[in-house]
Order: sequence, then C-alpha cells, then structure tokens
Amino acid sequence: MTAIEQTEAARPRGTRLPRRARRNQLLGAAQEVFVAQGYHAAAMDDIAERAGVSKPVLYQHFPGKLDLYLALLDQHCEALLQAVRSALASTSDNKQRVRATMDAYFAYVEDDGGAFRLVFESDLTNEPAVRERVDKVTIECAEAICDVIAEDTGLSRAESMLLASGLGGLAQVVARSWLHSDRSVPRDQAVQLLTSLAWRGIAGFPLHGSEQH
Repeated sequence: MTAIEQTEAARPRGTRLPRRARRNQLLGAAQEVFVAQGYHAAAMDDIAERAGVSKPVLYQHFPGKLDLYLALLDQHCEALLQAVRSALASTSDNKQRVRATMDAYFAYVEDDGGAFRLVFESDLTNEPAVRERVDKVTIECAEAICDVIAEDTGLSRAESMLLASGLGGLAQVVARSWLHSDRSVPRDQAVQLLTSLAWRGIAGFPLHGSEQH
C-alpha cells in the first residue's frame, strides 16, 4: 500500500493509529499537497486538513514544513535508487538491462502520486538540504549503472561514470518529457525507442576481453 493509499484509508478524523501508520498517513497527505501546490504555496493547515488530523497531531510527527518535505524526499529518492538497482539486477543480458533501466525511470515518473516532481521538479532546489538529496540520488543511480559498465567493458571508473551519468540523465529527462507530452507515444514504444538510442551508443564499447556485446 502506497503512502497516498494509506492516507485515503486512514483519513477520517478521530481514528487512532499506531505511530508508524500515522506518520505514513501524514506523508501521503503531504505528498498530495506538495505535488498539487508546490512547497512554497503549501501550508501545514492544508496538509493537516488533507490528512484529517489537527495541526498539533501533525507537529507531533514533523516539527515543520521543511522536515516533512525532506522526509518525503528521502522516501522517494530511495524508491528511485532501488528501482534502478532492481532493473540492473533483473537480467545479465546487457541490452535488456538498458531497457529495464529506462523503463524504471518511466515507471517512476508515471506513478500516479507524482512523487518524481518532488525530486526532479522541486520549487525548493535552492534549499541546501534539498539540493544535497537530489544530487545524492542522481550520483547513486549513476554509480549503480557505472558498476555494470566498468565490470563489463574494462573502462576506468571515471570513464564508466561519465557514460553512466549520460545514460541516467537521458532516461530521466526523456521520461519526464514523455510524461509532459501527455504520453503521446505508448510507454512500451517510448521505452523501446529510448533503449534503441542508448544501446546503439553503449554497445559500441565491447565486453572486456571479448568482441561481443
């Protein structure tokens, strides 16, 4: 059950929940408000109202709006990183790895909760704590891709990291562009197009000690 689904299930006022369940409920409500309004326009009153709790209950869990935003950001940055790692581990076929990784980004931006907006389209990127988290997940996703490239090609770590950053950046930017174009191309077709583009580039680097890709 997602945080937003937990919010819907737990929204009626007066319901007593275990602390962890209440925290997840509040995060789900906050996500809805932040995605819809942006950080600066969102108010703790709005979030409490959306969650169906009083402001004191909200403040018991999160001392301020930034604390709440950062908790959400941590949650969704981790979700992206795990999606990329799972995609890379899903197969030993490198072309299919590229496809799985591209699809992981598309799935991430297509999620109905709009969590990707908190990570990639935040109106709070001038806040150091937010910038640090966004930069960190971008680097960690690239490092996960880099590990595979370095192992398979024998390129140096620095060279592999450049290629990995390019692949991750390509996937993220194109997936967001696809979503903002109202998904004018079916997702499977969009992923296949991007996979073909990326594979033609990365396949130019032979497997270490082999002429086969």
